Amino acid sequence: MARYSGAVCRICRRENARLYLKGDRCYSDKCSFERRSYPPGQHGQRRTKISDYGHQLREKQKVKRLYGLLEKQFRSYVEKAEGQKGITGTNLLVLLERRLDNIVYRLGFAASRNQARQLVLHNHFRVNGQKVNIPSFLVKLGDTVTLKEKSRTKAVILESLETVARRGVPGWLELDKDQFTGSIKAYPQREDLTMPIQEQLIVELYSR
Repeated sequence: MARYSGAVCRICRRENARLYLKGDRCYSDKCSFERRSYPPGQHGQRRTKISDYGHQLREKQKVKRLYGLLEKQFRSYVEKAEGQKGITGTNLLVLLERRLDNIVYRLGFAASRNQARQLVLHNHFRVNGQKVNIPSFLVKLGDTVTLKEKSRTKAVILESLETVARRGVPGWLELDKDQFTGSIKAYPQREDLTMPIQEQLIVELYSR
């Protein structure tokens, strides 16, 4: 199945949450979710009763779309989280946060995760000095992510770094804007992940 390439604002409305898929627009008055906070389509404003399975499915779809994953990729993360010690739902979110494209976004080098994925694919970043162009690459504690020298004048990256104060850099990451470098100080704790996600519903869905 190919990646979704339609209007991303419809996704936020479908999942009833602001997923920040469109960069700066999501922080402005132009945000479609703020203007029309109901599902898209001609029946979007109808009130419908959702089953327990429906709630679980919508939560899974929301997280998949938030991180830009396909079903097979997402299922592999769930299976990996189940095989780790600790709470499966928290393990899943930590794995997703450790993806290189997410780290690039969290550090402020990109305005959205989709943009971050493109930048990683086009070889703009180094991890511990080594070229890595795999968005799903899992960073480890102590790793350093650096923007390569030739990319430091790229307009989209500089514009994103200018607005990083509005989004903020998570406490488990450290950004050096002058050196175009970020490092992983710790793995995120559940309380560090502030998106409205009910990960237990996802675990319940896959355990059916």
